[in-house]
Amino acid sequence: MAIFQSITFKVFGIAFLALLMLIPLEQVQGLIGERNGMRNQAIATIAQRWGAAQRVGGPMLYIPRRVRTQSDKEFVITEDGRDVVLADRLEIRSKLAAEVRRYGIYETPVYTSELKLSGEFLDSDLDRLKGAEFWQWDEAELKIPISDVRGLRAASSIAFAGEDLRLGPANAAFGNLGAVAVPVKLVRKAGKKYAFEVTLTLAGTQNVSFLPLARNTTVDLSSSWPDPEFDGAFLPTSRSVEPTGFHAQWSVLDFNRGYGQTWREGSQNEAAIAQSAFGANLYQPASVYTQNDRAGKYGILFVALTFVAFFLFEILGKLRVHPVQYLLVGLALTTFYVVLLALSEQIGFSWAYLAAAAAVVALVAGYAVAVLSSWRAGALLGAVLALVYGLLYGLVISEQYSLLMGSIALLAVVAALMYLTRKVDWYAYATARPLAAG
Repeated sequence: MAIFQSITFKVFGIAFLALLMLIPLEQVQGLIGERNGMRNQAIATIAQRWGAAQRVGGPMLYIPRRVRTQSDKEFVITEDGRDVVLADRLEIRSKLAAEVRRYGIYETPVYTSELKLSGEFLDSDLDRLKGAEFWQWDEAELKIPISDVRGLRAASSIAFAGEDLRLGPANAAFGNLGAVAVPVKLVRKAGKKYAFEVTLTLAGTQNVSFLPLARNTTVDLSSSWPDPEFDGAFLPTSRSVEPTGFHAQWSVLDFNRGYGQTWREGSQNEAAIAQSAFGANLYQPASVYTQNDRAGKYGILFVALTFVAFFLFEILGKLRVHPVQYLLVGLALTTFYVVLLALSEQIGFSWAYLAAAAAVVALVAGYAVAVLSSWRAGALLGAVLALVYGLLYGLVISEQYSLLMGSIALLAVVAALMYLTRKVDWYAYATARPLAAG
C-alpha cells in the first residue's frame, strides 16, 4: 500500500478505479440494448397479428396499352404494357381509434382507422398518354395501394363513374406496398370526370401515412391519441393537439412532389413516391429503454463524482479509505442501473428511478458512515448523492435542455470542488501520514 501513501499515486489509483467501472457500465448498456431488442420483437409480433404501420395512397388508373411496330421486313411486333394515371383530386378523411396492446410486459399503441377516400380523374389526363397505337380502355384497373393488406378489416364497394364496384386483391403489388384493385371500363368523353368514393376500415400499429397520388391531395386526420408526432415529407397545414386527441390537415399539390401525373408501369421511380409520404406517429414519450440508455451514459460521471466526494472527505478529514472500499462503492453505483432497468419494465421509469436511487443512496451513505466513522460525513455524502441523482433525472427526462442543464451542472461541480479544496496544502498532505479510519 505504499503507492497509495503518495497523493499523486492516490489520485491516479482512484481515477483507474473509476475507469474500471466502465466495464460493468458497458455490460449494463448491452443489457439495455438486449431488452430493447426484445421489446422491438414484441412490437413486431403485435404488428404481425394486428396490422403493421400503414401507408395508404389514393386510387390509380392502370391503362393497358398495345404498341405495334414493324421491322424492315414488315414483320409486326406487338408490345404490351400498362400506363398509370393519377387522380386530379383526392380527399382522405381518417379517424383513428387508438388503444394500447400488450405482449408480455411490452406494449405499443395500435389503431383502427376508418378512411373515406373520394376524388375524381379527368378525361383530359388520359389524353396525355403517348406512344401507343391502341389503348384498351375497357380493360383498365383501379388500384389502391395499402402497405399491409392484412390490416384491412372492411371495404365498401367503390363508387366509380356512376357504378358500384367490388374491390378485390390486386394481381400485382405497388412497389413495396400491397394493394387492392377492381377492373373498370372507361367510356371516354371529352371533358368527362370519373368520380370515385370508397370507405376502408384499416388496422395498424404506431404509424399511419399517406401518399399524395393526385394533382391536389388533401388529408383530414383525427384521433383520440394525445401525443402525435407528425413526420414525413410534408407537415400539416393546420393542426390542434389537446389532451383528448389531435386533429391535423394536409394539402399537397403535384408541384410539391418529385413525380408527375402519368408514367409507364415499371419505369416510375418508386423511391420518389415513397419519399413523398406524410402522416403521424402515435408517439409514446421516451420509452423506458431510451430513458435507461440516457441515464447509463452519465454512469461514469456519477462514479467519478462520488469517488471525488469520498476523496474530499479523506483529504479534509485526514482519514484513510482503502481502494477496495472505493471499488465497492463503485459497484454499488453501477448496480443502480440494473435495478433501474428491472424495475422500470414493471412500474414505469419515474417510480423505478425513485426506488433505485433511494436504495443506492441509503446503501452508499450507510457504508460511508462505517468507512469514514462519521454520521455527519455519511449524511452529507448521502445528501450530495441524492442531489446528483435528482440532477440526472432532470437530464434524462429533458430531451431539449439536457445538454444545457448538464454543462451548467458540471461547471457548478468543478467550481464547488475548487472552492472546497482552495486551502488544501497538497504538498503537505503528500508527506503527511493520514489517520486510519475507525
